[in-house]
Amino acid sequence: MEFDDTNRGQIWKNENRKTDTHPQYTGSINIDGKEYWLSGWTRKADANPKAPAMSFSVQPKEPKADQTPKSDSVSGGGSFNDEIPFAQAEYGHCFS
Repeated sequence: MEFDDTNRGQIWKNENRKTDTHPQYTGSINIDGKEYWLSGWTRKADANPKAPAMSFSVQPKEPKADQTPKSDSVSGGGSFNDEIPFAQAEYGHCFS
C-alpha cells in the first residue's frame, strides 16, 4: 500500500543558512494535492512570549501557468484602464 502525502509536510533544520533572514527550517508540504516549498523561522529569544513560536512561508514548487510576463501598457499600446480591471466598469467616466 502506498502512503498518501496529501495535506502533509515535513521540515528540517536549514544547514545552509547564511544570514538571519534565511529560514531556520526548510522542507516541503502538499496542500490539496499540490506541492509547495515550506520555510520556517522560530521566535527570537528576546521576543514577546505571546508571539508565535514559529512562522512559515509557503511558495509553489512550480510557477502557475498564468504567470507570464505582461506587456508594458505604455509600449504595448494598451490603455491605462487595461491594467486596472475595475477602472472601466466603475470609474471609466473619470478617465475619458
